[in-house]
Amino acid sequence: MSIPSRLNRALGLRLAIFVVIGNIIGSGVYKKAVPMAAELHSSGWVLICWVLGGIISLFGALSNAEIASMLADTGGEYTYYKKIYGRFFSYLYGWSNFTAIKTAAIAGIAYVFAQSLNSIVHLPAVFASWSDTSVFGIFYPFAAFQIKLTAILLILVLTWINTKGVKTGAGLSTGLMLLVLAGIALIVVFGLNSPQATLGAPFRLEVINAAPVTISAVFTAMLAAFWGYEGWNSVGFLGGEIKDPHRNVPLSITIGLLVVIAVYLLVNTTYLALLPLPQLVQMQASGNSIAAVEAVKVFWGHGGLIFISVLILITTLGCTHTTILSNSRTYYAMAREGVFFPKVTKLNSAQVPANALWYQGVWACMLVLSGTFDQLTDMLIFAAFIYYGATTFGVFILRKKMPDAPRPYKVWGYPIVPALFILFCLSLICNTIITRPREAVIGLVLIFLGIPFYWWFNKLSSNK
Repeated sequence: MSIPSRLNRALGLRLAIFVVIGNIIGSGVYKKAVPMAAELHSSGWVLICWVLGGIISLFGALSNAEIASMLADTGGEYTYYKKIYGRFFSYLYGWSNFTAIKTAAIAGIAYVFAQSLNSIVHLPAVFASWSDTSVFGIFYPFAAFQIKLTAILLILVLTWINTKGVKTGAGLSTGLMLLVLAGIALIVVFGLNSPQATLGAPFRLEVINAAPVTISAVFTAMLAAFWGYEGWNSVGFLGGEIKDPHRNVPLSITIGLLVVIAVYLLVNTTYLALLPLPQLVQMQASGNSIAAVEAVKVFWGHGGLIFISVLILITTLGCTHTTILSNSRTYYAMAREGVFFPKVTKLNSAQVPANALWYQGVWACMLVLSGTFDQLTDMLIFAAFIYYGATTFGVFILRKKMPDAPRPYKVWGYPIVPALFILFCLSLICNTIITRPREAVIGLVLIFLGIPFYWWFNKLSSNK
């Protein structure tokens, strides 16, 4: 059997939209209302921050969509950056995805899946006597090893499924996402119609501690929201496998993100209608930070715990799956350019970059073992917004460099919308350096480690 050399354009608009939604909806839809409430002490302001986070993400998505409509191809931003900034910057982006951004997202979401599974079936302890064993006194790979082992197995199984063909992978993503949306709809319908719901509570702007809501508090709460919206750009990585990509990539990004904003507003309104604000603040203080679990227990009792736990399992399973599906294509594009491991250029008989999937899966498993999930999450958002800002700035560059190039879609509100998004990205980056210097430094170190590898990959290519 001959091995194909080109990717198969098998995804239409519907599947592309579900890839976008599946990459976004993960743990944030269930967990982030609690830390946001604890930061703001106002139900109305929690909803405002969800809206603001969605609008800012949409500004970035609309800007991204203009470039995607011009340059749609496998690799997403990696491909775009070659046209905008040159080969080295595009490589550094792909390297950052591999070391710090997308593989960290896979590891973190898989870990949440394993935690949720453990809450239902109580996974037996594995290597418990080794839990205090450390590497350099920093990493504890055997701490809660039964959770980590489950997360690793999930990553490996989903990676294997994705090697069987992009349509198989995207079909699974669609099925899982339909189940998730149905489950969230049940929470909203039964929650808002239950006698325990106080329908006016979510829209009250007054604070419970009598202190005013500050700009700093709003900014911090929005950081929590951004984890909920992370992943909207991932469909661009599948540009070489999407039918009519110049139309369907930007359209799927915009439609998918608008759907997610609506879902987040509805479900968070439900949480805030069922759970008094002081209870949400206390949940954050006690470490019981899953708003969805407590909200469902209000109207379905303890039996609802099984329902919401299973729903979280399905959601994180779907999000892990779609993140694995889309992001491996960046490394395939890099390898074809000679700036990643050469074996990653090979496609299997299903026209899928299987080696890219396995390289990604192995590194994600290593991140699971590192155990530094909170650090990775902060680092992930920090690094991601460096590149989100760079992509949006590329709108201005390409308008000047390629003024006559066909643009099937032009960003709405140009130049104000992309300029506002760039200013926000700069503010987020500066704020993280000031308030989270450790995570910022770790992110920058992992990014700049790509420089010596760039030299090595180029040397390999020149010796061929």
